[in-house]
Amino acid sequence: MTIDFYDQLTPLYHLIHQDWNASIQRQGEQLAGLIESRWPGSRKVLDVSCGIGTQAIGLAMRGYSITASDLSPNEIARAGQEAALRDVNLALSVCDMRQAHTHHGSGFDVVISCDNSLPHLLTDQDLLTAFKEMRACLRDGGGCLVTVRDYEREERGKNLVKPYGTRLVDGRRYLLFQVWDFEGEHYDLSFFFVEEDLATREVKTHVMRSRYYAVSTLRLMELMREAGFDDVQRLDGTFYQPVLIGTRA
Repeated sequence: MTIDFYDQLTPLYHLIHQDWNASIQRQGEQLAGLIESRWPGSRKVLDVSCGIGTQAIGLAMRGYSITASDLSPNEIARAGQEAALRDVNLALSVCDMRQAHTHHGSGFDVVISCDNSLPHLLTDQDLLTAFKEMRACLRDGGGCLVTVRDYEREERGKNLVKPYGTRLVDGRRYLLFQVWDFEGEHYDLSFFFVEEDLATREVKTHVMRSRYYAVSTLRLMELMREAGFDDVQRLDGTFYQPVLIGTRA
């Protein structure tokens, strides 16, 4: 379900951002600052949920050596195209983060997973597996950095609409919004892109569906500690989402 969601989302993914190029620059700068402050001198970064490359490209543009993977073959293909357009190198491959160490091996300075990717894993056991794999990818003293939604601040219920606004691109207007339907600690998400050709007034609607685990940051931090990370912390005000960090002692 997650693979299909992102494979379908790939050509429209950049529209989630008001200005995707600006997001690449800003997030790269923010993550670089966090990495340098917490794990000085780190240069070898593994992104286990890179999407179309927002964070991976932003860090590569700042001189980091980036290995990046994602569940979605379509997103990996687009990440490669976007990196080439910006003349940066990414070592890209398709991989489930629950198999990160088997796939990528060890020796990385920092492992990242951004943009609320972890809550696609629907059980604590899957999350724990992912954290253990991420830890195994690190050198001693290396760091884990993840960013997630603050679900403790989110309303629960059915038919919850999350607007993203409109985008104007090449004579087309896009209206973006999500609809959430909760069942306990999980929710089904429908992501709508209403596309209007401003010349012809023709309208198309694209919708992608997935499921998320509305896991709290406190629970994620507990799972990070259980996976063997030390000095686990939540950082606010440094990124557009809460940042959770931990270190392999």
